[in-house]
Amino acid sequence: MELTDLLPLEKWVEIEKEIYRRSGLDASVFDTKGYRITGYREWANPLCPVIKNNDKGQSFICAVAHMNVASQAQQTRSPVIEECDAGLVKACVPIMVGETYMGTLCGCGKIRDDGEVETFLVNKITDIDEETLEPLAAEVQRISSEDLKAMLSYMTKMVDAAVTEYQNKNPGE
Repeated sequence: MELTDLLPLEKWVEIEKEIYRRSGLDASVFDTKGYRITGYREWANPLCPVIKNNDKGQSFICAVAHMNVASQAQQTRSPVIEECDAGLVKACVPIMVGETYMGTLCGCGKIRDDGEVETFLVNKITDIDEETLEPLAAEVQRISSEDLKAMLSYMTKMVDAAVTEYQNKNPGE
């Protein structure tokens, strides 16, 4: 079973677009291997593409954060909110069909009200100059705990609706 068995790719893209529209978070649907299943991308801020385009940033900040949050979501079968090493929020909802883990629906790229972008750590991991990182970090928007919880609730509802519709069409799976 694949994520596209639950919803066609276009529907997953619609959900990603709606998450971005509602929250400004960079939304992605990931399979069990941690690969994005759609080509849709709207950056939440100008810092993330710089980090992600750096091999060390992609490998040691973005990928590690996703693996940790997705693993927590899979193990707890519950939505998870954490931060990457850059200090940016990452919210993930597990996509479960019965006992089968299918992947995650995630949003990331803002900082919590009480958070800050960790430019020093990003510099140490990526070797990108702090002088380059600081102005980009200043453009990262904040997200309140209430807005983050509301977005996680919306994401959960979208996943639950997709799973329920699939199970109604495919009883016993």
